[in-house]
Amino acid sequence: MDFAMSAKAADYHKRVTEFMVEHVFPAEKSYDEYRTAAGPHDFTVPPVVEELKKLAKAQGLWNLFLPPESGLTNLEYAPLAELTGWSTEIAPEVFNCAAPDTGNMETLHLFATEEQRRQWLEPLLAGEIRSAFSMTEPAVASSDARNIQTAITRDGDDYIINGRKWWTSGANDPRCKILIVMGRTNPDAASHQQQSMILVPVDTPGVNILRSTSVFGWQDQHGHAEVVYDNVRVPASNLLAEEGMGFAIAQARLGPGRIHHCMRAIGVAERALALMTERARTRIAFGKPLAEQGVVQQQIALSRNEIDQARLLCQKAAWTIDQHGNKEARNLVAQIKAVAPQMACNVIDRAIQVHGGGGVSDDFPLARMYGWQRAMRIFDGPDEVHMRSIARAEIGAEPSALAAAVTKG
Repeated sequence: MDFAMSAKAADYHKRVTEFMVEHVFPAEKSYDEYRTAAGPHDFTVPPVVEELKKLAKAQGLWNLFLPPESGLTNLEYAPLAELTGWSTEIAPEVFNCAAPDTGNMETLHLFATEEQRRQWLEPLLAGEIRSAFSMTEPAVASSDARNIQTAITRDGDDYIINGRKWWTSGANDPRCKILIVMGRTNPDAASHQQQSMILVPVDTPGVNILRSTSVFGWQDQHGHAEVVYDNVRVPASNLLAEEGMGFAIAQARLGPGRIHHCMRAIGVAERALALMTERARTRIAFGKPLAEQGVVQQQIALSRNEIDQARLLCQKAAWTIDQHGNKEARNLVAQIKAVAPQMACNVIDRAIQVHGGGGVSDDFPLARMYGWQRAMRIFDGPDEVHMRSIARAEIGAEPSALAAAVTKG
């Protein structure tokens, strides 16, 4: 395995770094001021984001996440996604690499018809609209997609959708025009063939967006919507692929999406470590800088170790996807999805502690950073589900010659 950056990736890395320093970080103040003035229930994007999108697109820093568009492998994209993690509220969208649009674009690229791609994928790739993925339900444990109860019922040339979803991230944004909805079309089929996915325009009668759920008291700009589908009627041609393929589509969608989240989490942790280190250098306690306190040195060293370990695992997972496909990489993706968010939480928590009272306030970005990384331990599959998958793979694996030798009774 060779994780060294290719010449192409190194060029992108240099350009994205310069863009982050020159444009994204300076925009954070304007972004926050706009959001504060607008209030928590206004989901209009701050104008600075659209301005930066135009600039990034003009510089060719656009759709970097999607290999057919960018020409980058997953391994090449990993360090670029990490850079965007340094400013997660702005940078991913600026480069048109923000969830849930990335996962939805991958889904449309893989499974949509030509007409569906023309209507929805093309404007998403152009950054003209946004989208949402509507799978999770409040009434069932949706980490097991087989539990989903939303009904998608065939009625002549249409499907009728009835159900209640939440955590439909992005649906509150007025730029959101399309929902990918997962529901049950075949309740009598085998458990993994009961679900389907269908495209539902947001303005379809019966689509009722009730509210946005906060994350640790914070409302994201794009919102996390609770949505009721009340006899929503859409053409049968809006179905993605075929009936019963919802579970397979979800697995294909979540593989790259999960690892993209992990790439960004490493960048989040790097920013937290940078803030912690600077605070340690400049803050005086008990007559000397915190950087000279052994316990603080320990926290900094642990953080560096954990970040670098997570990065290597993430690179291995990305390399495996590139070389052998999503299926072969599934256990590595489960590993990094369990490791990266926990690592980021650990590093941010230490940074909060070093910042003292300021760390839990909005004077520093750490509290907000922690909230999202803590949430990441639940979405796209909770830690426990990934750990179970890892354990099952380990238990079911053929013992190596060494393991067989030392475990003979």
